[in-house]
Amino acid sequence: MTFPPIADIKKELQHTDAEVLMALCLRLAKYKKENKELLGYLLFESKNETSYVRQIKEDIDTQFVELRGKNSYLQKKMLRKILRFTNRHIKYSNAAEPDLELRIYFCQKVKDAHIPLKSSPTLYNLYHGQLKKIEATLAKLPEDIQGDYTRAIELIR
Repeated sequence: MTFPPIADIKKELQHTDAEVLMALCLRLAKYKKENKELLGYLLFESKNETSYVRQIKEDIDTQFVELRGKNSYLQKKMLRKILRFTNRHIKYSNAAEPDLELRIYFCQKVKDAHIPLKSSPTLYNLYHGQLKKIEATLAKLPEDIQGDYTRAIELIR
């Protein structure tokens, strides 16, 4: 079975009644947690990015509290879980500044947790992958905004 491209879906949605669109959105939200989270973000959180980022940071803090005292195997698993959570919420925002803030915050929390990055190649690669993504996102921003984040990036290196 082949699925229609986004352009065809967009054309069809333009000719669809508002009540039918609402029913389609609710049906999408019912079947997958990510769809429900994205719809919730778009309806409630997208108007105030700063509170959204603050809320995600609090959730990251909570997850890092659970990380304390775990062995290295569980630390790897939990860090990957936290990173998946962070990436999912970065994807919802689709803006460079919340992306940078959340990635930098994740790296700061890893540093603060004193996780031995050099003893595990997996953790080392995970952390440095985030640094590369931070640098790539930073390059897309104007120079005056880049300066705001430069100090925070230097602290996590």
